[in-house]
Amino acid sequence: MFPLRKLYVDFNSYFASVEQQERPALRGKPIGVLPVATEGTCCIAASYEAKLFGVKTGTSVRDARERCPEIRFVLARPALYVEYHQRLVEVVESCTPVEQVCSIDEMVCDLSGSQQRRERALMLAQQIKQRITAKVGTQLRCSVGIAPNRFLAKTASDMQKPDGCVVIEHADLPNCLHRLELRDLCGIGAAMERRLHEMGIYTVAQLCAADAPLLRRAWGGVAGDVMHAHLRGELMRAAASTRSSFTHSHVLPPELRNEESAYAVIQRLLQKAATRMRHEGMACGSVQIWVQSWVQSRQGRARANWGDERRLAPTQATRDLLTLCAEMWQQRAALRGVPMSVGVVLGLLVDARQTTDDLFATSTMGRRLDTAVDAINQRFGRHTLFYGGAFHVRDAAPMRIAFSHVPDLLTESDD
Repeated sequence: MFPLRKLYVDFNSYFASVEQQERPALRGKPIGVLPVATEGTCCIAASYEAKLFGVKTGTSVRDARERCPEIRFVLARPALYVEYHQRLVEVVESCTPVEQVCSIDEMVCDLSGSQQRRERALMLAQQIKQRITAKVGTQLRCSVGIAPNRFLAKTASDMQKPDGCVVIEHADLPNCLHRLELRDLCGIGAAMERRLHEMGIYTVAQLCAADAPLLRRAWGGVAGDVMHAHLRGELMRAAASTRSSFTHSHVLPPELRNEESAYAVIQRLLQKAATRMRHEGMACGSVQIWVQSWVQSRQGRARANWGDERRLAPTQATRDLLTLCAEMWQQRAALRGVPMSVGVVLGLLVDARQTTDDLFATSTMGRRLDTAVDAINQRFGRHTLFYGGAFHVRDAAPMRIAFSHVPDLLTESDD
C-alpha cells in the first residue's frame, strides 16, 4: 500500500481569474483573454463563464462571439500573471513546502509525516484554499489533487473543476480511473491515443489492465514502464533534465508583415533570448533563425518556410549573435509570400564558466557591454537600452508565458 505523497495545486482559468480579480466589473462575466488586440487571433484563456458556452483556449475571436455574444475580450498582461504567480507560490509555501513549480498555474507539494493521512491532507488542501482567498483574492480558485504520486495527483486535480479537491488512495486504484477517457491522462495525446487503439486499448480500464511489456511497446521504450508504474501508484523519480536551448517566437501583427519588420523582430527576439541566456549563466554554440510565410496560389493558401542555422565558438555576447544573424539574413534566398511569424533558437548550450574567449573575437568587449546593458535594463526597464536594429519594433514580441516556463520579471518583463 502506497501512502498519499503528493498534493497538486491547479489554478482554474488562471489568466482570466487574475483579470477578474483585478477588474471587479468582469467578475461573473464571460471573458476571453487575447494575446494581441486583433480580430484574427485566438483566446489564450477563457473564464469559466465563457467555458459554459464552449469557449476555450484556442477558440478564435469570431467563433467565441458566435458561441457567446456577451463575451468581453481583454488583452493579456503577462507581467501581472507572473506577479500573481509569485504571490500564490508564497501563500502555498506558507502552508507546506512547494516541491516544484510545474507551470505558471500549477505546482506540486510533497506530503510527509502526518500529512500523508487522508484527513490531514484534506485539512492542508482546505488551508491552502482559505489562505489564497484571504491573501490573494476571492477570484483565484484552485483544484487540488492528492494521491500516492505526482501523475495521479495531477489527474485528481482535473477530476473536479472548478475549486474541487479529489483524493486518490491506493485502495481506490484502478477503479477510480475507469470513468476517464484516455486523453484525460497526462502523456496521452492524439498520436498516442491512436497507437493505443492499434494495440486494442480503447479505455482507461484496458490501459490499467495492460502489462508493462505491452505499454513499453506502445510508448516505444521506458516511458511505457513509467506509465505502468504511475497507474499503480508507484513513485517514479524524474530524471534530472538540462536546458537544451533558448527559444523565442512571435506571430507578426498585420502592420509588421513585411521583410524589413520581420528581420527587426528577429533582432528583438535574439536580444531577449541572449539576455535570458546570460541570466541563467549559459553560453550558446549555435544560432537559428526562421520565418514562416503564407503564399497565395490558385490552389489556395500554403505555408512557405525559410530558416538558417550557424555555429560559433560558445558565447554570451549579443553583438556576436547579431552579427551572425545579419550574415544569415543577407545570404537568404528571397522570402516567398507574406511573413506571418518569426523565431530564434540559441542552441548547443554550455555552462558559461567553462568557456574561454576567442583572442580575435569581440567577446571580451561584448561581455562588458552586455553586463552594463543588462544592469541598466533591470533597473530602469527593458526598453532603456537595446541595439538599434530593433528600434521600430521595440514594443513587438512582448513577454509570453509558455506552459512549462514562468518568465523572470527581471530579464523578460517589458516594463
